[in-house]
Amino acid sequence: MKGLLIAGTASGVGKTTVTLALLAAMRRRGLIVQTFKGGPDFLDTGHHTRIANRIARNVDTWMLSTEANEDVLRQASQGADAILVEGMMGLFDGKDGATEAGSSAEIAKLLRLPVVLILDAGKSARSIAAVVLGFERFDPQLPLAGVILNRVGSERHYNMLKAAIDSVCDTPVLGWLPNAAEIRIQERHLGLHSAAEADAETTEKLIGDLGLLAEEHLDLEHLFSLECNIDLQSEFRPPQSSKEPSLRIGVARDQAFSFYYEDNLDLLRQHGAVIVPFSPLVDVSLPTDLDALYLGGGYPELHAPQLSANETMIASIQQFATSGLPIYAECGGMIYLSRQLITSDKTSHQMAGILPFAVETTPRLVQFGYVTVEFTRDCLLGARGTEVRGHSFHYSHIVSGDGTQTSYRVQYSLSGKEEVEGYNVGNILASYIHLHFRANPSVAQHFIELARNMKLDRTVSA
Repeated sequence: MKGLLIAGTASGVGKTTVTLALLAAMRRRGLIVQTFKGGPDFLDTGHHTRIANRIARNVDTWMLSTEANEDVLRQASQGADAILVEGMMGLFDGKDGATEAGSSAEIAKLLRLPVVLILDAGKSARSIAAVVLGFERFDPQLPLAGVILNRVGSERHYNMLKAAIDSVCDTPVLGWLPNAAEIRIQERHLGLHSAAEADAETTEKLIGDLGLLAEEHLDLEHLFSLECNIDLQSEFRPPQSSKEPSLRIGVARDQAFSFYYEDNLDLLRQHGAVIVPFSPLVDVSLPTDLDALYLGGGYPELHAPQLSANETMIASIQQFATSGLPIYAECGGMIYLSRQLITSDKTSHQMAGILPFAVETTPRLVQFGYVTVEFTRDCLLGARGTEVRGHSFHYSHIVSGDGTQTSYRVQYSLSGKEEVEGYNVGNILASYIHLHFRANPSVAQHFIELARNMKLDRTVSA
């Protein structure tokens, strides 16, 4: 199958812009493209999904095993003409500074994908050739399939840069993109603006602009000839779905809550869940006959007044929690369940009041990086001693929360720091950590089995 991985020399060089431009050009040619994002990211996958009209997935060599990554690739790619993977950070950046663990380079090797390297050439001249040469030689086992120069000032500028690279490097230059405001996606503290914030007209204009620029400036014939060297068809084994009665799990999905690994939801479905989306922002109450809730991450701090003002939804969630039904909340979802959220302007917004602490936003990143979580007691997602991997990335911290029971021991891969986390109140489990269920699929099964047993107990009691 046709496929490639878009990598960068560093964060912020334009990997997403180039990925979306290629995706738009593929769409213009009638190709069905399955996209992936390397590493723990929710924002880029949203943009991929919107343009490809096909749900993007995450691949990650630190959180997931080799088999899990291959399964994600094979399962998601069924029916596609090509796969397009966007890497994370710089090509060789990952879990630590000494190895390629968790890096885009490791993903490319594992999934046998040719690598196209993106460079920000906006302020570059001949020295850009030294950068390309360094990337060529840094890991000889990872030959580059090409480079694309982003934010180039003019065609004359591009010709100079290409001449410099061609004079000393083996890697072909496969085109350039201009420094154009109309294709720039706005950013904020957690990264790019989410795809949910753009209307259909804006999205279609972006697709059109990106597709035209790709046709004009990129060597699409070369790029579209690159191939993934894993057999994605003959070894595909469709997952087996549960034959148990289905469960209805309410999943918060709107502009405030959109950070989910689609594979988490897929695993819940395989064990018998029916995913029922709802909006804490605009719906007046929870959907009927729910058996559990899953509140993911997102941007509750940007929508705090509206979330706080939706008192009927808060009352509905409070009633659900009081009934003892299971609720799992990650990061933004945990913030929503807290007593109050204190935003950067020092305004206090009342939240659901289900968790006995408040949360305050911070101007700096509080915790960042991959984590390993061990359950220190039996909880909603598994028995004591269960381990699962995930990541942490948040600009807030808990205040006045001492004494809340915890179920996690968290180890941060970058700092080596350990702390207790995973807050328990009744059948609620809330945490800053975004867990990837495919890192240990038993957590999804445990969640479903617990919810199913509780539903059975309610039925018998009735």
